[in-house]
Amino acid sequence: MALALVSLALSLLLWLNGLIDSLNRPSVGNDLNRRQLELAVLAEPQLSGSLHNLLAGRHPVDTLRKALAEEINDAREAGRTPDPDLLLEQALLLRRQGQAKASDALLAELAAGTGPQAAVAQALLDPAAPPTGTAPSALLEALPQGGVLRLWSCEALSPPTACGAEAASRQAVLQLLSVSVLPVLLLLLGSAALLRELWLRWRGRAAEAPTLQGPWLSGIDAVLLIAGGFVVIGELLTPLLVGPVLTGVLQQLAITSPLREGISVVSLYLALMAGPLLILGLMLRGRADLGGLQFRWSPVALSLRQGLKGLLMVLPLVSLVGWLQGQLWGDPGGSNPLLELVLNSHNVPALACFGFTAIVLAPLFEETIFRGALLPVAGRKLGAAGGILLSAAVFAVAHLSLGELLPLLVLGLGLGWLRWSSGRLGSCVLMHGLWNALTFANLVVLGW
Repeated sequence: MALALVSLALSLLLWLNGLIDSLNRPSVGNDLNRRQLELAVLAEPQLSGSLHNLLAGRHPVDTLRKALAEEINDAREAGRTPDPDLLLEQALLLRRQGQAKASDALLAELAAGTGPQAAVAQALLDPAAPPTGTAPSALLEALPQGGVLRLWSCEALSPPTACGAEAASRQAVLQLLSVSVLPVLLLLLGSAALLRELWLRWRGRAAEAPTLQGPWLSGIDAVLLIAGGFVVIGELLTPLLVGPVLTGVLQQLAITSPLREGISVVSLYLALMAGPLLILGLMLRGRADLGGLQFRWSPVALSLRQGLKGLLMVLPLVSLVGWLQGQLWGDPGGSNPLLELVLNSHNVPALACFGFTAIVLAPLFEETIFRGALLPVAGRKLGAAGGILLSAAVFAVAHLSLGELLPLLVLGLGLGWLRWSSGRLGSCVLMHGLWNALTFANLVVLGW
């Protein structure tokens, strides 16, 4: 009992500090919005009529210029140096719009610094004397792949016909369709599935939920597992003990960024999983069917169908809550750092590490802990609804992001409902994996 209380107190302090600290982390929201605007600008030459306004808006270039100006001004007002990529992109955009004076001012600011953006700025300000005799192609190679920044830099430094603008525009159309039309279709399908489920339940025609089952753990066991195993051992001690060792090993192996970050993410997550799963394994030792966790993968087609149905139904609810939060609160910041890593990475092995962590490891681990162990234990004390709500709340708080708390709570409620209505933990793992895969794919498409 004493150990459980100490673990709970430490967990609450760590979670409270983590939630408050998340407000100081940057949000990936601005990057996502800007990347979509950049795609609209790139795709514009291939669009016409109503399709142009639907996908790109009326004046995507002006909208992008305003968005870039806001990000640059926000950074300066906060006392930070603006991102060199943003400064260069804004300078190139202004130059294309004939605002040479404003463009040269930004280029001069960049040229005083270091890095590939400074080299490009120097070459643009003095075309007759490129830095250290570097060819334009070499300057471009150092810039981020894809997007308007490299294309516009190429067109400013080289003959425009050598830059592949038409191919980039066609690719941007496909990317724009993927990140704008596909989500709308999924939202429509999800809304229809949700309304159908509500109609069936109102008419009393929905399948009766099976009896909620789970491992026979006590409330103290659940506190030790979540507070002691997941938080204290997993989120606190594991990074402190494993992080420095992992960093040293990667340095010895001379593994460089971004693959270094990919290996670090998957290795640290595996280490984080080890403690809580070991504790859970000891608690369930000698019990059949993994102590009543009810993975029940077979038949796989049924589990996959249930997971997909749950994903579709929760999509409109999470989107609605996210939209309402944005209207009332704006962008509070504090995005998961993994989102930015995925968005800005063009390294396939690193992306494979990020994807394996997000799509396979995280759903399997988190569903085992929150819906496999915590929900049934809480359900025996609080009823099915109380167990679903408590497990969703703990799941949301455990991600340590105040800005994502409400959407994650709704997602957790959807996962809990699926666990209760299907009696299959495997379906929850698949639904969680599909959710993360959808997010991951969207980030990759926007960042590529």
